[in-house]
Amino acid sequence: MSDSDSHGRSPAPQQAASPHPLDLNLLRTFLAVYRSGSFTGAAQLLGLSQPTVTTQMRTLERQTGRELFERLPRGVAPTAVAGELAARVAPGLDLLAAVAGPDPSAERAAEPVHLAGPAEFLSTWVLPTLAPLVADGARLRVATGLTDPLLDELRAGRHDLVISTLRPRGRTLSAVPLVDEEFVLVAAPTWAERLKEPLAVEGPSVLHPVPLVTYAEDLPIARRYWRHVFGRRLSCAAALTVPDLRGVKAAVVAGAGFTVLPAYLCAGELASGALVLLHEPEDPPINTSFLVQRPGVPDNPDVVRVRDHLLRAARQ
Repeated sequence: MSDSDSHGRSPAPQQAASPHPLDLNLLRTFLAVYRSGSFTGAAQLLGLSQPTVTTQMRTLERQTGRELFERLPRGVAPTAVAGELAARVAPGLDLLAAVAGPDPSAERAAEPVHLAGPAEFLSTWVLPTLAPLVADGARLRVATGLTDPLLDELRAGRHDLVISTLRPRGRTLSAVPLVDEEFVLVAAPTWAERLKEPLAVEGPSVLHPVPLVTYAEDLPIARRYWRHVFGRRLSCAAALTVPDLRGVKAAVVAGAGFTVLPAYLCAGELASGALVLLHEPEDPPINTSFLVQRPGVPDNPDVVRVRDHLLRAARQ
């Protein structure tokens, strides 16, 4: 834990590990922090106060002489030492817990986390990122949809977390930036051979006769690209609309025309040559996605666990 405490004191310097056996209660709290990803989540799991958990972790760090957790804006990140300690103590503590009988807090921890967001981003990045938590016992219920309806449902209590393509207004929801999405103008190689050089010389008007494949009739992503990169209004109509960017990508890979996509969604196709960048601006348009929840501490500690895991993964 790298931060100073509430009285301004810095954590005690590292010292030689205590020769005495470590307290089982401290180890139990340590494992709860390690698995939940936050002191608050561990406190809810164990029925303790958050200050008690903080004090116990400082005590354990003094006893081991090593830093176990790094403070983050949301939650904590285990150090390498914490990972080694968890691997050593988890089997024994889990066996003791099984012998002692079910813990009522385990039922709370097993409640599903209701997560919602754009289908493409959830499928491509979020769900693979959360796979280790699911393998470790977390339960997820995932919904997809457009940002505004999902935020309304979050306010109504239908979701725990929403990945939003915009920062919600007002104070009824709490939002933190998650990732930045860069938009790219792409087409299949057969189109790129005909369009890339004329586009660089003559400008975007050379694309007007080419079929445009897009997400919706009002061309939301393409219009933004045109305005940001070319400084003008996009005047051509869509030849094909698909309400899923993965479908847009599939059609363009097959040669239907050109489109604008988030770079994360077509990175593999660009690397393989199935898609080609038609234009490479110095300042590409970027959209920030936000991780949104209702203010306050969630009743389900796995909500904190999922949230902090996503934020850590995004920073990496």
